[in-house]
Amino acid sequence: MKIVSARDFDLRREVEYGSPEQNATVKQIVTDIKQQGDTALLDYTSRFDRTELTADRLRVTPDELQAAYALVEPSFIQAITQAADNIRQFHQKQKRNSWMDLQPDGSLLGQIIRPLKRVGVYVPGGKAAYPSSVLMNVIPAQVAGVPEIVMVTPPATGGTEGIDPYILVTAAEAGVTEIYRVGGAQAIAALAYGTESIQPVDKICGPGNIYVALAKREVYGIVDIDSIAGPSEIVVLADEQSNPAYIAADLLSQAEHDEMASAILVTPSQRIADEVAAEVQRQLETLPRREIAAASVNNYGAIIVTTDLNEGISVVNRLAPEHLEIMVDQPMNIVGLIENAGAIFLGNYSSEPVGDYFAGPNHIIPTNGTARFSSPVDVDDFIKKSSMISYSKEALLANGNIIMELARHEGLEGHARAIQIRLEQEG
Repeated sequence: MKIVSARDFDLRREVEYGSPEQNATVKQIVTDIKQQGDTALLDYTSRFDRTELTADRLRVTPDELQAAYALVEPSFIQAITQAADNIRQFHQKQKRNSWMDLQPDGSLLGQIIRPLKRVGVYVPGGKAAYPSSVLMNVIPAQVAGVPEIVMVTPPATGGTEGIDPYILVTAAEAGVTEIYRVGGAQAIAALAYGTESIQPVDKICGPGNIYVALAKREVYGIVDIDSIAGPSEIVVLADEQSNPAYIAADLLSQAEHDEMASAILVTPSQRIADEVAAEVQRQLETLPRREIAAASVNNYGAIIVTTDLNEGISVVNRLAPEHLEIMVDQPMNIVGLIENAGAIFLGNYSSEPVGDYFAGPNHIIPTNGTARFSSPVDVDDFIKKSSMISYSKEALLANGNIIMELARHEGLEGHARAIQIRLEQEG
């Protein structure tokens, strides 16, 4: 990993939303699905996933879900169940309630909280399968009260209809029964516009490749989306007392996701910088996804040496990372100074994978510096709010002239007259 000073490191990372060719391809796919429905969906599944399907084979059957259990170790089922319990407990604390406030003049103001009716969850099946993403998308939606949750995931390439059994078992354990074996931009378009076999949804969540990301952007406005996620990121803020082996392992835990993932150490200690750089190279040698992680480290990794810890905190806030690990002697003394980070991990034993899989907070977190203004997926992503106004006669008589003044100031006489006619008849 390259070692640089904070002064010499460019904190800006260009966000690329696909090449012109990729954008054109996605637009065409979305248009075809919108206009041709299942016909286009099956055609693209054949072309991109090399899987021949008929419309009656799009949906995973209950027998297939049950059969997946025979292909999965009991220890995995136990682990996924425990993780689901932790995730559910964490998200239960985020629930909101409707409220009403009775005013002294008899008016009633309030807010009504309702869950979305139907949510689509995309689960990738490309370079790796991520059963944990099933839980992170489905459980907050369930806690919010969403009654219909549908999952799409690509069939295995090479002419088979198969779906990773671990994904199917996780979905079944989470209570998802409506699952379709489609992926890519065509699956996103099917969820947004609907086809003969798949009913449209209100919101689409879940990570995917560049074509999935571009498709989500393309259909936003027809449906809501969680985000347009970029490559994974980790920043470790460490001092002289930190453990170089732990830091290197955690940096590589994110680097192995993708060649474009970003892994950065920020430290005022030159010794820690040197030792972590050496440790990363040592650990890379035996990492199964070595080529992916090495590309990430070489192209998007860095060790930033700062003048002191305060400058390190400033660098972190400017980076606004997806994952931030604070490996300093007293991390609780630092956390209050962190303004921008999606998820914050405190201390030597709060390794990023603890949050990815088991602790309970959501691992779908803003990337590309968007932690400056956005948050991890939570229960709020699956609700909608309606304002409620029940104005009393007393309140209208008292405030009507003020309302008319504001309306006429904006040149909206019709608004003013809607109040005036009531004042004339009721006053």
